[in-house]
Amino acid sequence: MYMGNVVDRNDALNMVWGDDNYFNSRSMDVYITKLRKIFKEDESIQIINSHGKGFKLLVD
Repeated sequence: MYMGNVVDRNDALNMVWGDDNYFNSRSMDVYITKLRKIFKEDESIQIINSHGKGFKLLVD
């Protein structure tokens, strides 16, 4: 559904935490960092930041 499309940061926060406040935003940053470390082992999976918009999941 979202793969290859930019997911708005606030939409992602609301879907996962039900709120887009500062503390949830920082929590999401931590989780994205952890996911990137896990996916680093598989070069076919990437989470890309779309500046000012959100995130994009790329799978080759």
